[in-house]
Amino acid sequence: MNKSFFTIRNILAVLLLLFIGIQFIDVKKNISQSQSENAIGNYYKIPANVQSILKTSCYDCHSNNTTYPSYSKLQPVKWWLADHVNSGKRHLNFDEFNSYSREEKLKKLDEIIETVKDREMPLTSYTVIHQDAKLSVSDRAEIQKWVYETKKEVK
Repeated sequence: MNKSFFTIRNILAVLLLLFIGIQFIDVKKNISQSQSENAIGNYYKIPANVQSILKTSCYDCHSNNTTYPSYSKLQPVKWWLADHVNSGKRHLNFDEFNSYSREEKLKKLDEIIETVKDREMPLTSYTVIHQDAKLSVSDRAEIQKWVYETKKEVK
């Protein structure tokens, strides 16, 4: 019988303790208490059907309010989601859209068209679990139409 410290049993015990320990490390959730005055809907008309698409397929990562699924309570998933949401908000935040310069707004709108058209958004890692977030051909067309109309209004 080998008395080495690095037995499978000891390694598993340490891993289990680490897993339990990281559950107590929390992350700041992306939940705002009020709507931002810079929200895109406060300055630009968003048809109800497009607003519904954006809320279902985009807002969890591109707004100040994320709807968290039950599995988000476990580490390391909590860290991964926090990083994912923060990255999404750095690229585009619909709740802070009017704080962007005119050039940034136009660039962000162009990026929406490009990423939706090229099927880069929403991410596959998101739609695997959130099936309702998948964009249909008509959803993509509605978003593009709305973006083209919005670009005409950008100040």
